[in-house]
Amino acid sequence: MSDASTPGDVEPSHDHEHHHEGPGYATPQAAIEEGEREELAYVMGLYVGTDVDAPDFVSVVDLDPDSDTYCEIVDRIELPNRGDELHHFGWNACSSSCHMDGLERRHLIVPGQRSSRIHVIDAQDRRNPELETVIEPEEVFEYDLSAPHTVHCIPDGEILISMLGDADGELPGGFLELNEDFEIEGRWEPPGEIEMNYDYWYQPRQNVMVSSEWAAPKTYYPGFDLEDVEEGNYGQRLHFWDWEAGTVEQTIDLGEEGLIPLEVRFLHTPESTHGFVGAALSSNIFHFWRDESAADGDGEYRAEKVIDFESREHDDWDMPVPALPTDILISMDDRYLFGSNWLHGEVWMYDISDPSNPRRADSLSVGGTFGEVQEVQGRELAAGPQMIQLSLDGERLYWTTSLFSSWDDQFYPEESERGSVMLKADVDPRKGTMELDEDFLVDWGECPAGPARAHEIRWPDGDCTSDVWQ
Repeated sequence: MSDASTPGDVEPSHDHEHHHEGPGYATPQAAIEEGEREELAYVMGLYVGTDVDAPDFVSVVDLDPDSDTYCEIVDRIELPNRGDELHHFGWNACSSSCHMDGLERRHLIVPGQRSSRIHVIDAQDRRNPELETVIEPEEVFEYDLSAPHTVHCIPDGEILISMLGDADGELPGGFLELNEDFEIEGRWEPPGEIEMNYDYWYQPRQNVMVSSEWAAPKTYYPGFDLEDVEEGNYGQRLHFWDWEAGTVEQTIDLGEEGLIPLEVRFLHTPESTHGFVGAALSSNIFHFWRDESAADGDGEYRAEKVIDFESREHDDWDMPVPALPTDILISMDDRYLFGSNWLHGEVWMYDISDPSNPRRADSLSVGGTFGEVQEVQGRELAAGPQMIQLSLDGERLYWTTSLFSSWDDQFYPEESERGSVMLKADVDPRKGTMELDEDFLVDWGECPAGPARAHEIRWPDGDCTSDVWQ
């Protein structure tokens, strides 16, 4: 993908001063060119909402096609408590700290969505990581926060975690900051800056952070209820922050076409202000960007719907089935936007060379309610594509199938009985095509304690959904 052009009106800068002495890569292009093929993946494994009485775990998956254990879970880091609901996780350091001599991309920060417990795993031995320390929920509740979600390291070794609720699981949420010794530094933002919270991404060279909205934990924990939508209990706003001050500078209400804006991504190019967010319930993708000519020349952010997935009729549903695009990511060269439609059973890629006018490149129909492929290697698929991850060179797309335990049980109850799977597509970025690799299957249905769910995926040396550049 090194020949791809940078989208939009932003040219990649090579004159920004970088002293690459720390973790990660000096630029996104360096990640493409210098990153090695992923041989291991860390994947969230969980038993919440199943009949198995066991703690959640972090799976170590062998992705080396030359290995005797290819496609197998070769290690499980079991956590000390039950009921955490592992969900999203991240590294203690990434390319945003590539100038920091002495920092390593070594520790995984693994929160429990339901428990608010935060685990720190030492992954210096990539194949045999070990639990190092645990921040107990009571320590988190002291800051009137709960339900940790997105973990990003921030420059200079600190860690910022989006929190979706207060200590009682109600609104508002906020952000919790950890120092480089994995101690709670405090609440990052002044309380009251936002009501709802979910995912976030920051672009330090532009001094901006963007955050999205799901709902209060007490709303989404039990499962999806249409009455909550009618009562306005789900989010539909994007918040643009002054990154250094930690204060909200602008909020954009996406309206009914932007219900439940989940994963939010800036382009990797650090000079860019372009990005995308997937509105899951409305089944739309919005493009956002900073319009420097707006507000009498002071500039402000704009958001516009650029992709619309139509609902589909199904005999078993009383209403048209929404696509539910629950995850999106941007290839490291900023050329393609990938996503997953969990209910329809589709993974897709759009060419975003012009981010205002994404062009559908290819898609795969697999699993879910409508997927053309409903089994791989004889293994029946119990749910649709959900969390996705792309190789640094953009040539392999992987995905798992669990969304959230109570939502899984509601829409795909067989997921708890059979467990999740991890699948893969081979991507040709030059042609803009994908092909399902039917020889690839990782099965959480065969775990020793019983079938487990699988959620977010991370590479040991950085990936398209966690690395940020200063």
